[in-house]
Amino acid sequence: MTGHTAHIPTLETERLVLRAPAQADFPAFAAYCASPRATFSWGQIGADRAWSEFAAAIGSWPLMGFGAWSIEDRASGTYCGEVLLQQPAHFPEPELGWTLMEEAEGKGIAFEAATAARDWFAAHHSDKSLVSYITPGNTRSEALAARLGAAHDPDAPLPDGETPAETAVYRHRSAA
Repeated sequence: MTGHTAHIPTLETERLVLRAPAQADFPAFAAYCASPRATFSWGQIGADRAWSEFAAAIGSWPLMGFGAWSIEDRASGTYCGEVLLQQPAHFPEPELGWTLMEEAEGKGIAFEAATAARDWFAAHHSDKSLVSYITPGNTRSEALAARLGAAHDPDAPLPDGETPAETAVYRHRSAA
């Protein structure tokens, strides 16, 4: 892996600001991670592991040239969750992922944020493919991946140690 600058770009959409994660975002992120909502992400985890996940996604920026953004509502400044581009060592390809606070669901926020992140990735990393790893049965994420134009790719390599019963791969088309 080669080094990159630590600059995290700010992306703006019609209703959202995707910005560098801030320490003030962590309590809401940790609450998400400790809740049943995290079942399809990591499973319910405590604050120490949540901090590791939060920090790793930020630390990905200088290492990989992509990472996490906090999703903020432009009108209210409310933290809505995160959208991230990540490729930990056990992932064969970069992944587009998302987590939303419960009050942000059902409003198109994940779609708007994920579209902006996907398009940014295509413009800055056009030499790489992009997938979303989704737990089968996570119908909301499966529907969002389809809405983003991603298609299930049953022949794609899985993260190390995972099986098709645990992880489905949705391949995103390039926006370019």
